[in-house]
Amino acid sequence: MSDLPLKGGCQCGQIRYEIRSAPFMVYNCHCSVCQKISASAFNVSVGISAESFALTSGVTARYEWESEVGARRYGLFCGKCGTRIVQGHVPDRPVLSLRGGTLDEPGWLDPVADIWTRSAHSWALAPDRRLQYEKQPEDYAPLLDAFARLGQFGN
Repeated sequence: MSDLPLKGGCQCGQIRYEIRSAPFMVYNCHCSVCQKISASAFNVSVGISAESFALTSGVTARYEWESEVGARRYGLFCGKCGTRIVQGHVPDRPVLSLRGGTLDEPGWLDPVADIWTRSAHSWALAPDRRLQYEKQPEDYAPLLDAFARLGQFGN
């Protein structure tokens, strides 16, 4: 179990943040955008309340784009080193997708699902233990339930 607040930041240390309430899910996103952003096969996404995210130092830059399903999205990143910190929806919704690799202590991360598997590299999937979604899930309830069963934040 991890302790709150969760803390993290960018590669160069200019951006620092805290997550003040428990995340509600962790999943791997294999979409082509996350592959480009992370320069890897997928991104580990941590679902958090936008209210719980607080910058403690630095100022983020913002980039907007249209997702494969036509939704407007934005990403906040460090303007100095380029580290992506969070991603959200336009217009702003109360949920953010934190980039798990930016946490100071990411060892507790245990993704419960893989989404956008139609873009995934076959070697990057673990289908025997995680929920699988070919595209964006229409209902996140199974992911929320699976993460809650892990009991990492006393939920």
